[in-house]
Amino acid sequence: MNLTAQEEYGLRCLLRVARADDGAQVTLASIAEAEGLGKQYVAKLLGVLRDGGLVEASRGAKGGYRLARAAAAITLWEAMGALGSRLYSHSFCTSHAGAQRECVHTSDCSIRSVWRWIDHALFAGLSRFTLADLLRPEPEMYRRLAEHGPRATPPAAPVADVRAIAT
Repeated sequence: MNLTAQEEYGLRCLLRVARADDGAQVTLASIAEAEGLGKQYVAKLLGVLRDGGLVEASRGAKGGYRLARAAAAITLWEAMGALGSRLYSHSFCTSHAGAQRECVHTSDCSIRSVWRWIDHALFAGLSRFTLADLLRPEPEMYRRLAEHGPRATPPAAPVADVRAIAT
């Protein structure tokens, strides 16, 4: 399973808005420049975030984007939900019925139970963290993650070193 580009870049743009002091507005151009993204793509991502109720936009010379709520009140689950779709939705079985009107496994499906369990685990994990948490430096975030279990440990080598080894 992979994060989509919309989820990754949308979250980065959302964090740029969250970094603004005291709810100050952040311009689309400044977000695009800081993240190395095209203005049109950032506009699309911010539109998705606005539609998801996470940012507010204002027009004009002093216009821009700001969070709709405090960074500490927006969970990672909410952000990812606004930027993408859930791993498993209740309509999944009806939308993946194959050639039939209804899935042949509607009454008994072990696969469905696994997807529901994973979806719940994602909700439980991503709901623990807010945008305010994600504004922390990486080492501090690793310490925060370690509070939630032994699997939340940093990789053996920094990402830059891993890339160098792979090439």
